[in-house]
Amino acid sequence: MTKDADLNVLKFIEKRTNEHKDKVALGMRNESGWLEYTYQGLGLMSRKIAAYLINDLEIKREEKVAIISESRVEFGAAFFASVIAGATFVPLDIKLTIHELSSIMSNCEPSIVFVSKTYFKTALKLKEEIGSIKHIILLDNVLEDAQYKSVHSLPENSQVKFRHRSLNSTCVIIYTSGTTGCPKGVQITFKNLMTQVKDLKVALNKIFGGKHQNIVALSILPMNHLFELTVSFLTFLNFGLSVYYANPLKPREVIETMKARKVNFMCAVPAFYKMLKIQFENAISKKPKFVQTIFKFNYHVVAKLLPFKCVKKLVFKPFHDNLGGNFIGFISGGAPFDPEVGKFFRRIGLDVYPGYGLSEASPVVSVDYTKNANLKSVGFMMDSLEAKIDPETQELLLRGPQVMKGYYLQEEMTKEVIDEDGWLHTGDMAKFDKTGRLFITGRIKNMIVLPGGKKVFPEEVEAVIETSEFIKEVCVLSTVRQSGEKKGTEEVTAVLVAKDSYYEQYDEKTVEALVLEDVKKKILRVTQYKRPTNIIVRREELPKTTTRKVKRREVKELIEAI
Repeated sequence: MTKDADLNVLKFIEKRTNEHKDKVALGMRNESGWLEYTYQGLGLMSRKIAAYLINDLEIKREEKVAIISESRVEFGAAFFASVIAGATFVPLDIKLTIHELSSIMSNCEPSIVFVSKTYFKTALKLKEEIGSIKHIILLDNVLEDAQYKSVHSLPENSQVKFRHRSLNSTCVIIYTSGTTGCPKGVQITFKNLMTQVKDLKVALNKIFGGKHQNIVALSILPMNHLFELTVSFLTFLNFGLSVYYANPLKPREVIETMKARKVNFMCAVPAFYKMLKIQFENAISKKPKFVQTIFKFNYHVVAKLLPFKCVKKLVFKPFHDNLGGNFIGFISGGAPFDPEVGKFFRRIGLDVYPGYGLSEASPVVSVDYTKNANLKSVGFMMDSLEAKIDPETQELLLRGPQVMKGYYLQEEMTKEVIDEDGWLHTGDMAKFDKTGRLFITGRIKNMIVLPGGKKVFPEEVEAVIETSEFIKEVCVLSTVRQSGEKKGTEEVTAVLVAKDSYYEQYDEKTVEALVLEDVKKKILRVTQYKRPTNIIVRREELPKTTTRKVKRREVKELIEAI
């Protein structure tokens, strides 16, 4: 049974600082080399910032502290400092517009904004618009403006009394998509957060097999994403791992970091792993024919017969060397995981652990921590969660200490997702198999209802289309017929993006013809009414969120504008 003392974030900070002292906690490459904080250094920096917030800025309990920054080592120190100072931490998406950020800040009214040099001008504009903002603090060592302090130039005073709050107090507010008009801030309490960390410790102990002392992890997701904050930050620090940051939009930086710091493990969204697979396939396609033939033979024949990862790593040594030679595997979460991508990595000798979650559940709900994970499943439930399936809608319902407090200042919106008995309505359709594994079968709001009443779940059709060797991205959605007998009714439309390598070999018309021919064969695997009657092939990537989820609404707007 979980004790309240086990859920104390302040004790978490103190204990990990004392346990691991001189071991690197967080690191990243900067202009002058490597910036690394040991556990002791991170603790000192966190207390120094907290002392400044309390003594100099006179911050009060429950005041909001916002942050606009890419993932970096000072981000973690700012988070811990806000906890020590008794403030509520609000990490913001750096890809949002000024209008969207202004909408969020008008909702949560932060008094202090931490910001990196890259977004300093954005913070200044927001300070002009939002009356609650009193102070801006830079995270970089370089000052943009002498009147603004940097966390590196604060008084060397780390003596501060920790401000304790109740477990049900809000620790973090995470703003999810749909931030214009009616901001939706998920309130995560201390109990939510630390229950998640405890449950993930159980799951990751099974993944690491108790051998985690020397594991180095890579962090590439934005830290405003709760998955990154709870798993790649808090949970990894809970294990005493060293965590390094790299920009996923700069593949060379990612690879250089993996090589230089001998990275073993990471968490990311499926789109990143798919991109990695495509890059490797593209590299192979440019090799001489005999090299391609050897690879195909090893992949389709030899690897199937090899039971040991160490032997697979020797067979596919060039791939592993490209990742630094120390990488062992990854957790995938944040979006549906393509089993074919998982099969690829597993076959070349990496462990793959699919998971599932949502911000409202703090966020990890399940993860498959077994070595031979079912790649179509999202694994086993976290220990602290209850789950049931609504018999009528097949919706997954969750209850337990990981379920959010509610949406900030949105009581009615909260009631729409958390019922009177405390069950969180996820909006995801699901089922359990006899082993207890969870399978996500669709999204209720994505469901397409055809004129005859038949229901189509886009995810099911997308999974079939994604098996095409030509496809890089796919989005299945409903559009309205513009002509014919069924004008005005819904139809199934598939928007496809072909792999870049085919455009290097053929002209656009040829690529489109190849894609259409192959996809029309693939969709024969689903019943006729589920098959897209409208297929659109694009060269440009589909619009996505910061966590690489396709924005269905924006895709629909693009198609309707054609």
